[in-house]
Amino acid sequence: MEPSIPFVILMGVGVVFIGLICIILLSMAMSAICRSLGDKTPAPAPVAAAPAAPAAPAGNIPNRQAMVAAIAVAVAEEMGTDPAGIRILSIKQL
Repeated sequence: MEPSIPFVILMGVGVVFIGLICIILLSMAMSAICRSLGDKTPAPAPVAAAPAAPAAPAGNIPNRQAMVAAIAVAVAEEMGTDPAGIRILSIKQL
């Protein structure tokens, strides 16, 4: 006897959903296991460090020519053109 089409469809969908439920349950079990095996010691209190140096102003970039060249190459690569054809007029920090 040949199985009917609705039976095959229901069996296929049922197997997929049962598989997905098993994956969810396995990932939840692994998460719980990893959480229980994790380090239980509290992190040490952060030591008060010296204040960070202020950021350099946008106009005072130490290696500006290399940065402009890298930007030009990235833009040329994205556009599919030659980097020599790219002319960067200004750079603004976002």
